[in-house]
Amino acid sequence: MAGNDFERTTTTTLTEDSHSEFTDLPIPCIDCAQNFIWTAGEQAFYRDKELLNPPKRCKDCKKAKNRRLEAIELSKLTGKRIRIEVQAECATCSTVTTVPFYPCQGRPVYCRACFLQMSTNGTSIIH
Repeated sequence: MAGNDFERTTTTTLTEDSHSEFTDLPIPCIDCAQNFIWTAGEQAFYRDKELLNPPKRCKDCKKAKNRRLEAIELSKLTGKRIRIEVQAECATCSTVTTVPFYPCQGRPVYCRACFLQMSTNGTSIIH
């Protein structure tokens, strides 16, 4: 047991001193498109835990994502359907709109006016 405690203490000391090899990096959030700072300490934590990918979401968007996942799980357990409204930016006119689904990464979201205009013009909406 004593050997394990020593290893943990040594590892903690090494990671605290190794923060200087990292610098704070701005990363754009995939949900809100705002830059957030990935701190040197967070980078050292990722390295120590052997996590390969940097974070994709800012702290607020990560919390919102976790709440969405909890709501979906609760809906599955209770059998009750939950109506949702998610704010998204229209891919055509950049208007902020609400949609009744969680947008997928990389897929465009359209406001009602642009969606109707595309569907009446015969333009393909599915990409």
